[in-house]
Amino acid sequence: MNTQPPTDATAWNALAALAEGWRGDALKRALATDATRADRLAAQGPGLHYTFARQRLDAAVRDQLVQLALARDLPAWRSALLAGEAINVTEGRPAWHTALRAGASAPPEVQSAQSQMRRLAERLRDGAWLGATGQPIERIVHLGTGGSDLGPRLVVDALAESASARLRVDFAANVDPLDLDRRLRDADPARTLFVVVSKTFTTQETMANAQAAKTWLAQGLRADASLAPHFVAVSANVQAARAFGAGEVLPMWDWVGGRYSIWSAVGFSAMAAIGADAFGEFLAGARDMDLHFADAPLERNVPVLLALLGIWNVNFLGAATQAVLPYATPLRLLPAYLQQLEMESNGKRVDRAGRSVAYATAPVVWGAEGTVGQHSFHQLLHQGTQIVPVDFIVFDEAPGDPARRRILAAHAEAQAEALARGQDDPALPAYRRTPGSRPSSTLRFERLDARNLGRLIALYEHKVFTQGVIWNINSFDQWGVELGKQLAKALLERARDRS
Repeated sequence: MNTQPPTDATAWNALAALAEGWRGDALKRALATDATRADRLAAQGPGLHYTFARQRLDAAVRDQLVQLALARDLPAWRSALLAGEAINVTEGRPAWHTALRAGASAPPEVQSAQSQMRRLAERLRDGAWLGATGQPIERIVHLGTGGSDLGPRLVVDALAESASARLRVDFAANVDPLDLDRRLRDADPARTLFVVVSKTFTTQETMANAQAAKTWLAQGLRADASLAPHFVAVSANVQAARAFGAGEVLPMWDWVGGRYSIWSAVGFSAMAAIGADAFGEFLAGARDMDLHFADAPLERNVPVLLALLGIWNVNFLGAATQAVLPYATPLRLLPAYLQQLEMESNGKRVDRAGRSVAYATAPVVWGAEGTVGQHSFHQLLHQGTQIVPVDFIVFDEAPGDPARRRILAAHAEAQAEALARGQDDPALPAYRRTPGSRPSSTLRFERLDARNLGRLIALYEHKVFTQGVIWNINSFDQWGVELGKQLAKALLERARDRS
């Protein structure tokens, strides 16, 4: 498989030449003169329609981007990912998160873990999980950070309308004591379960919060009460989890990266909230996208196209950031989730061969829910000096009042149109004119439900992987975060020595 710099590819140089024709007001001109763009610059995926007619490109650029993907051996890298080969070369392990949602084809250990998750979640939802004093558990507090927090937090918030009425699920990720303290202010120790998620069971922030949870429980329960019924651990370090005192331990595996782990037992709190059947639909949606990614031709493959358009904007048109704007309150946490997924995966400056890269890699990912962001940062999108590509995410069906949903949908379409076409009427004063030719794509899903949430998250996972292949970087390690951890540990040790 190709591990040479992408700049060696003929297609890279061809794209650099094509980019010159797409600066300035080229997009506005294309929209005004080409009535077929919307049909030709679009693709269908499972449960969704993807249109990129408002991007600064045409079919010739798209085709050359596909040639770049072929030159980078994307099909071979894709096969290696899906087969569970050790493509995480710095750690010598697979990145096999797709196996977690493979259904009947999943490895036996995955199916066993999912059965255990289902059994425990049903006990919680049925009121059959009793704490140390014999009272049923009514609140879950999920303790994790990074990939052990963002995924389940997103799923619980996104599908809150279908969540259990008798179970409350809260999250604490920050070692700042106020994060956990605020979650526990109105909690009853006798009815509270902590789900402690750490692959190694040594993550400093998570274990500090877990110890604080132990202290809180011990103070709130009778002296002889066992704390084991109040702790579930999700970890690859079963021995440490048992030694901590967890009554139940759900497994993880070293071939599942943290930011790709929502499909595993890391999602147990989410399963308890939304139910095992809905969580199964969530997994099935991801599987739908896996199959599309594996089988669809590159020029009609939605995650591949999403990735290639990102490459085009970053490497050839100079975009330094990418905005993700879900027009759905249930997806208000998606931008934060994608910040980790994209920037921790592809925020790299060294390629697979250890060479410093001479081209841009991951952009800064940011965003917020629409229409809230319109009254915040959209001013910069329309009239600022920076050009920010945008992903709009919309749903044809979602919970809530249909009249207000129509208003929401109209705003999403209007924002995309205004960014692309602008307003340059010379009769207007300069401060009211907008230049247009600001690029965006729209992902339109049939409805907002568990299955389409799974499709959406898996879509962005495969986008990240595809971009990593193009950039010749390892998307599945995160060595850049280690130095800060080591320095914090040293500072704490020095402080203890002085005390």
